Amino acid sequence: MPPTEQRPSVSRRKLGIFGVVALVGAGLIVGTGIRAREEQGGKLKQWTDDQAIPTVAVALPNARALSPTIDLPGRLEAYYRAPIFARVSGYLKTWDADIGARVKAGQVIAEIEAPDLDQQLLQARADLASAQASAKLSEATLNRRKTLVASNFVSAQEIDERTADLSNKNGAVKAGQANVERLEALAGYKKITAPFDGVVTSRDTDVGALINAGGGSGPAMFTISDITKLRVYVNVPQNYVPAIKIGAKATLAMPEYPNRTFQATVEASSQAVDVSSGTTRMQLGLDNSSGELMPGSYASVKLNLQRDSTPLSIPASALIFNSNGLRVATVGPDDKVLFKTVKIGRDLGKEIELASGISPDDRVISAPPDGLSDGDQVRVTGAGAKGKPTTASEKQDVKG
Repeated sequence: MPPTEQRPSVSRRKLGIFGVVALVGAGLIVGTGIRAREEQGGKLKQWTDDQAIPTVAVALPNARALSPTIDLPGRLEAYYRAPIFARVSGYLKTWDADIGARVKAGQVIAEIEAPDLDQQLLQARADLASAQASAKLSEATLNRRKTLVASNFVSAQEIDERTADLSNKNGAVKAGQANVERLEALAGYKKITAPFDGVVTSRDTDVGALINAGGGSGPAMFTISDITKLRVYVNVPQNYVPAIKIGAKATLAMPEYPNRTFQATVEASSQAVDVSSGTTRMQLGLDNSSGELMPGSYASVKLNLQRDSTPLSIPASALIFNSNGLRVATVGPDDKVLFKTVKIGRDLGKEIELASGISPDDRVISAPPDGLSDGDQVRVTGAGAKGKPTTASEKQDVKG
C-alpha cells in the first residue's frame, strides 16, 4: 500500500486515542468536583449541626457552708426590770432617787402621804380595843357564873350561852386584830422601796402628785432595772431555728461602739413560731458588769449555726423560675439536659444555699440559655467538661 494511503489511518487512530483520553480526563475532573462539593456540603451540614447544639458552662455544687453564721437584729433588755406602782392612794410627799441613780434592795426612794389611810388605821385600832374590852368582860362574867353552878343559882343553859358569847367576842377580837395588821401593812407601803439592786431607769412622778393605788390607772412611778446582766431578744426565722442550739455563742455589734464586739450565749427559746412573722423568739444572756450597755438598745447579732449536714450552694444565675416552679438545669453523663426542682435554704446574693433538690455530683448549668428543654443535647465547657470530681480534694483542685 502506498505510504500516502497509510498516513490518514494513523492520524485517525491517534485522534481516537486522544479523544478517549480527553473523555476520561473530563470524567475524572467532573467526578472530583462532584466529590469535593459533596464533601464540602457534608462539612457545612456538620458545622451547622454543631452550631445548633448550645454550649453551656457547668459547675459542681459547692459542698461547703458559705456562711456558718446568720446576722439578725436584736434588742437589749434588763435582766430584771420592775415598774414600781403605789399600793396606797395619797399624795407624793418626797422622792429620793432620780433617773440614773443606783439603788440597793430595800432602799427608800419615795414616800406617800396618805391621811385617809392613817385615819382608817386609828379607827381599826379603836375597834380592836373595844372588842378586846368586850371579850374581857364576857370572860369575867363566865367565870363568875361558873362559881355559882354548884349552888344551882345558874342553869347549865346560861353557862352555855355565856361560853358562846365569849367565843363570839374572841372572834371579834381576832377580826379586829387582822384588820389592824392589814392597815398597818398598807401603811408600810407609804414608803416606796427598791425591790433589788439596780438603776432607776425612769421616774414619772413628782412632789405633790396625786397617787392612785394599783397599776392600771397610769404609768409607773419608777422603773428599777438590774443591768449587770442583760437579756438579748432575737427573732429567728423558722428555717434557722434547728441550727441554733441552746448554749450557742453569738457576737453582738453595737452602733455606739463601732470598733468593738460583745459575746453572748443563747439561753432560751420560746419553742413557738409567731404566726404573724414566721419567727421564733430566742433569748441570749449578755454580761454587762461594766455597765457600758444600756437596756432598750439595738444590736446586730451574729449567731453561730450548727448544721447536721453541709448545705449545697450554687451560683444565683443558675436558678430558673417559671410556670414549672423554681428549678436548675443539670447535664447528665450523656451531655443531655435534665431539669431538677429545688428549694432555697438561704439567699446570699451571688451564691444560693439550697435546702433540697440536687446532689453533690450534679453538673449544674451556671447560666442556662433560653429555650432549653429536658433531653436537649448540649456542649459542655468548664469544670465538668472532662468529668466529675469524686473527692473533696479533687473538687477543690477543679475550682482552683
